[in-house]
Amino acid sequence: MSGLKLKRLGMIMEPEPGNPNEVEGTLNPGAARGPDGELYLFPRLVAKGNYSRIGIARVRFDEAGDPAGVERIGIALEPEADYELRPGGGGCEDPRVMYVEPLKRYLMTYTGFSRLGPRIAMAESEDLFHWKRLGLTTYAHWHGIELANVDDKDASLFPVAIPNSTGKLELGMLHRPLFAGTLPKEIARAPGTRKVDLDRESIWISYCPAALKSGAPDRLGRFTSHHRLAAPVSPWERLKIGAGTPPILTKHGWLIVYHGVSELPITGGGHPLCYSAGVMLLSKQHPRVIRYRSVQPVLTPMLPQERDGNVANVVFPTGIDRRDDLGTPDRFDVYYGMADSRIGVARLDLPEQILTGAVADPPEAKV
Repeated sequence: MSGLKLKRLGMIMEPEPGNPNEVEGTLNPGAARGPDGELYLFPRLVAKGNYSRIGIARVRFDEAGDPAGVERIGIALEPEADYELRPGGGGCEDPRVMYVEPLKRYLMTYTGFSRLGPRIAMAESEDLFHWKRLGLTTYAHWHGIELANVDDKDASLFPVAIPNSTGKLELGMLHRPLFAGTLPKEIARAPGTRKVDLDRESIWISYCPAALKSGAPDRLGRFTSHHRLAAPVSPWERLKIGAGTPPILTKHGWLIVYHGVSELPITGGGHPLCYSAGVMLLSKQHPRVIRYRSVQPVLTPMLPQERDGNVANVVFPTGIDRRDDLGTPDRFDVYYGMADSRIGVARLDLPEQILTGAVADPPEAKV
């Protein structure tokens, strides 16, 4: 599996000419199969001034079964709540959509961008077309820190209950708190090899016990038992990693396609960034255990649409679709943002066997 790569299938969505809701980009979509079996995307639609809505689009497939385009349907969410509004603008950004089995409905995690900064918000739906806000996620303290006051992004939920650190089954969430000093542009100033702050530069897992007890997502309760899943360990992800696609169960464990950030070599100073994608496989029984992790990226910006846009040199995976409809459960279509401007899709085929013992967080924690 060390040679695993994503095979590009093409660009399937770009800003619609004349549509003011999309004048600054269509990007970073959530993805989910509806009750009708159709695949729906939930793209971030960016209007003038970085005003972001979350749209709804149905995916069209060609005769071979590959994604070929989209049919726009409408808007799932637009900034209305105080945690989505800021002076002169607002943001409902970068959704991930999951069908959560214990709750028997869809949950959407997304970034609400207000004057306080980015925070994780949630909404729920029974049909993917009508969404009800659940508000911002709430957290138990972590080492005396009020996590509700820390910027946070890149959240997604496990679709079934998973064991927490004590073995109790709870609703698990991946997220990436943005502690001060951990932004890529800040870390890029560190020359050469640097020591990693394992807690503050990581993808985390947190757990919500109340969600499963109540049986109703409008009473999710606080997320607790926070712990680190993964920190930057390879050169291609030297500056930052973040959760990408929602966890999906495969024959090898929980699959996540995540993003990593590195610097591009240039002359003349500056720190241009490059967003690439990698793969993690987590243990089915104990998802906090990494069974496999990409030493090299599985997708890097190469196409003109990935290298040129609102933010250059970005592939940003956010949606995933297992192709059970084609009778190929080991095929996964990954939907990703292209240079913060368009949406592409690439195909991932899992092999029969994987190599265990691949790179995870080394004891010395240096990149």
